[in-house]
Amino acid sequence: MAYLITFIILYLVVTIYLGYVGYRRTTTVSDYLLAGRSVHPVTMALSYGSTYISTSAIIGFGGISALYGFSMMWLAFLNIMVGVFVAFVVFGKRTRKMSKSLDAHTFPELLGRRYDSRFVQGFSALVILIFMPLYSAAILTGIARFVEVYLNVPFATAYLVFLLITACYVIWGGLKGVLYTSAFQGLIMIAMMMAIGITTYAAAGGIIDAHRSLTSLAPLVPAALIESGHRGFTAMPAWGSPLWWYVVTTMIMGVGVGVIGQPQLNIRFMTLKSDRELNRAIPFTAFFILLSTGIAFMVGALTNVSFYNNYLGLAIQEVQGNVDKIIPLFIERFYPPWFVALFLVTLMAAAMSANSSQFHTLGTCLSRDIFEQALLKGKSVAETTIVTRIGIVFSIFATLILGLILPEGSVAMATALFFSLSGSTFIPAYLFALYWKRGTKAAAKASIVSGFCSSLIWMVFFHENEAKWLGLSRAFFGKETLAGLPWSMIDPQVIALPIAMIVFVAVSLSTRPVKEETIRAAFRHI
Repeated sequence: MAYLITFIILYLVVTIYLGYVGYRRTTTVSDYLLAGRSVHPVTMALSYGSTYISTSAIIGFGGISALYGFSMMWLAFLNIMVGVFVAFVVFGKRTRKMSKSLDAHTFPELLGRRYDSRFVQGFSALVILIFMPLYSAAILTGIARFVEVYLNVPFATAYLVFLLITACYVIWGGLKGVLYTSAFQGLIMIAMMMAIGITTYAAAGGIIDAHRSLTSLAPLVPAALIESGHRGFTAMPAWGSPLWWYVVTTMIMGVGVGVIGQPQLNIRFMTLKSDRELNRAIPFTAFFILLSTGIAFMVGALTNVSFYNNYLGLAIQEVQGNVDKIIPLFIERFYPPWFVALFLVTLMAAAMSANSSQFHTLGTCLSRDIFEQALLKGKSVAETTIVTRIGIVFSIFATLILGLILPEGSVAMATALFFSLSGSTFIPAYLFALYWKRGTKAAAKASIVSGFCSSLIWMVFFHENEAKWLGLSRAFFGKETLAGLPWSMIDPQVIALPIAMIVFVAVSLSTRPVKEETIRAAFRHI
């Protein structure tokens, strides 16, 4: 306990100091919303990575990897290829230039001004305001579960404490405070994940022996998983099986592709001064993602070797089916107390870095996109910073309520749900905004609404995980889901994203283009 108290105090002192530095350096609305558009590339890279990779990746998807094995490494691959290279090169550079040309300070504002549409801006902000708290709650749940397992602190108490600590420095520090603290938190995450990866492989006898041992555990996979397509922890699920559809479309593609539509990440591109800074940030970000997700997913699978060698059972059996508890229990059982204390601080860093960015995004959506556009009809006011802080408080309350009602084992599922929903809603309009001048206002509206609605309908009535959890399909039709296999396992984004893409192109070709002066302004520096 002495280790834990010492590490937490040191961590909080540095975090609060960096939040204070952000507060001192924030003098304008642009500073509060976009850190003055002059962030150092390494700071941006660490902040992007630590926002992208949260406790959901370590606790939620680490636990999922214990269940589905190395097949989750494809998600780490997409995290780097799509989440870094495609996001930075294809989307990042034009996002930075266009946001500056249009004087956009939020992701919905970028879309709204590009298409000259207050509806696009307002609807996009509403989607973020309503559903991002679910993702925020999933992240905080990850760390609260660890505290529950290790310290026997009630889940609700741990959840509330972490929520309040994060709220303090986000409200006062603005985006500069968020960037400085999340960069520091990213450094902690890199150091600890490397330590966990090395020690896990060393304990299992090295890379070759560890993988050989994991392969040998295939006969112990629960019968229900084998029937659904599980072929062992070092193999992909059987091609076309229900498990294959779930792992590939929901866990790998849903999260790996959906990252493009994440507002709290896209806004990072707007904080850089030039393309040179953006290019310099790419290798740092890729290195961070490789060390964090790659190690988390490998260690997650290898927990089965450690638990079997010491307790003769698989990881999922040791936690009675709750995948969210696998990584916390693994750390608690196999590491000394001082290391467990450091890991708890790492989880705090991961949770607070992601949550702080989300709370800031939610606050700016309420102030810049809803308050100024809906209530003031596009008029900017000096009170934007104050309204943003009120929005942050609102988002914190929403996150608190959701976190207390989420069922156990829902961290990874809630994360995949938000990634899938935001990807289906935003990616087509976002992509065409940057690359196709013929894309129209009507097409943007139709694409965003169709992507959102088709994704939500598929979640509620067809995709087994969400349909069972929400219970609306059962209430209206007396069935858990309206679709049989494999459709009930296919992620909503696989259905909704093509629909939104087709709708955007079809409507653009049949409706009036955006005004010439708007297009000229948007592509001024592209």
